[in-house]
Amino acid sequence: MELQMDNFMLYCSSKNLSKKTLRSYEQTLRLFVMYMDEQFQVNEVCKVKSAHIRHYIKYLRERGKYTVVTNNASMKVNHPDHRNDFNKPLSDTTVANYLRNIKVFFNYLHTVEREIKVNPVANIKNIKPLRKQKALLSSEEIVKVLRQFDTSTFHGYRNWIVTRLLLDTGMRISECLSLKPNDFDFKNKAILIENPKNRQQRYVYFSFKMSSDIKRWLQYHDRFSNSDFIFPTIRGTELEVRNFEKSLRDAGKKVGVSIHPHQLRNNFAKYYLLNGGDWVSLSRILGHSSVEVTQKAYLDFTDKEIGSKYQKHSPLNNLQI
Repeated sequence: MELQMDNFMLYCSSKNLSKKTLRSYEQTLRLFVMYMDEQFQVNEVCKVKSAHIRHYIKYLRERGKYTVVTNNASMKVNHPDHRNDFNKPLSDTTVANYLRNIKVFFNYLHTVEREIKVNPVANIKNIKPLRKQKALLSSEEIVKVLRQFDTSTFHGYRNWIVTRLLLDTGMRISECLSLKPNDFDFKNKAILIENPKNRQQRYVYFSFKMSSDIKRWLQYHDRFSNSDFIFPTIRGTELEVRNFEKSLRDAGKKVGVSIHPHQLRNNFAKYYLLNGGDWVSLSRILGHSSVEVTQKAYLDFTDKEIGSKYQKHSPLNNLQI
């Protein structure tokens, strides 16, 4: 199984999949291979049955986070018990992602490489987790979070700008942190995203207010950093996503606001629609493959949000009758 897994990872690399996707596949499959060897003494792909995979799904639902079972003993990995969510149940979304990755692996073995005659995942249905409604942050909450960044320091000012830019453009945090000066077109208020998730170039747009913010930041940046990245670390290297995520979460905790970078992207999309934007342009800005993907991701409006949008577009409110 390990040999076939290595071949699969080579195949995925040849397809130029993102590093994030490759890491997800490898982590999932290594845990699955370990489980099959420990629990069933199975280490050949042709011997994996549908029942084994269903057992694994059951095991995932029952075990806590950051633990694996080895000879029926709980083994801690990288001291995860220091984390607040250690041993808590895996979410349906996480279990669904594990199953999806395993299915991709066995579909590859069956369809591409013809290594197995019977596909053990053929009759296993995907898990459809219930989507949690993402909260729409109020302007008051956003202001509270922004005020937690010390703009008299390089990293505080940088994080303040990045937070505002994510909310203003809807770009992914990974896209934002890799930006360089040549990516900005101030005349058209546009940013060229060179290496997005779907490997296609696209433009996102920023407001007049953001334009002034960015110009001031660039002047500040050039005084204190020689980095090619617009939002670097103090040492000039590319800022890691996880480090910014932590800074944003910590700022939110200080004022009782739960916030993370993808939530800013989600809020951009919702505010764009609530303010009269259309699905087609939103889909292009977000870099989705189709309008249907955008609608699936951002249709979780609350009744209050729908009511607010209705008041803007009510026929009686807008007609002189």
